[in-house]
Amino acid sequence: MIKACLNGDRTRRQHPSVPRTPAELARSAADAVSAGAFMVHVHPRDETGRETLETRHVVDAVVAIRALTPGLRVSVSTRDGIVGSARDKLDLVSRWPTPATGGPDCASVNWHEDGSEEVAAALCDRGIGVEAGIWTPEAAARFAGSGWPGRVERVLVELIAGATPGPGGPGAAALVLAALNGPGAIPEPVVVHGEEAWAWPVLGWAAAAGHDLRIGLEDTCLLPDGREARDNAELVGAAAALAARQGAGWAGDASET
Repeated sequence: MIKACLNGDRTRRQHPSVPRTPAELARSAADAVSAGAFMVHVHPRDETGRETLETRHVVDAVVAIRALTPGLRVSVSTRDGIVGSARDKLDLVSRWPTPATGGPDCASVNWHEDGSEEVAAALCDRGIGVEAGIWTPEAAARFAGSGWPGRVERVLVELIAGATPGPGGPGAAALVLAALNGPGAIPEPVVVHGEEAWAWPVLGWAAAAGHDLRIGLEDTCLLPDGREARDNAELVGAAAALAARQGAGWAGDASET
């Protein structure tokens, strides 16, 4: 299955089709689903285009996406850097409404960041699913040894050159997954993805290994052949085609919720 990451902290200077407003996110999400995505991950923006965790902007983005694509599962980010401190992050996330009243279905929480478990607990208190973002073997071991395996919706293995150790994207993925599994398998679905130069090598490796995938303008602006992608939908379509070629056992099934 393919999760589409629609914008991240990408700017319009980096790619002209990066969606920012609720209406743009909704249209991009619908197009990504038509191309093969089973859910979307977004970074809501304020009126100036800056990322935000403020409730009204998060709700505006989520509601707009659901209006155009009913039933689509919507994930948002809680990454460091959107607000000034872990305390501010926790305070804002704790104010989000439940999914039934306009809040996101789930949110990513990077396990190496300060206060990650507190943010995850606050999300659970609101009925919002947790996606555990794992960037490094150290974060993987920390997550595996915590009480959170079995409580999160999925695990996001995120391979970032310069942040994730390893001999290239696929090698880095293997190191993180080895630390993540430890003495036993993690029970949740695992989504594996890379960023920038690692995006397509990791995606091909992950598809062949039978993992779920993530792709979109947050991760890369380029298609596998190096051409600039037109938009998120073209990236998702390219990922679906590559995955279909790569892996016995990989299926683009959109049934998971």
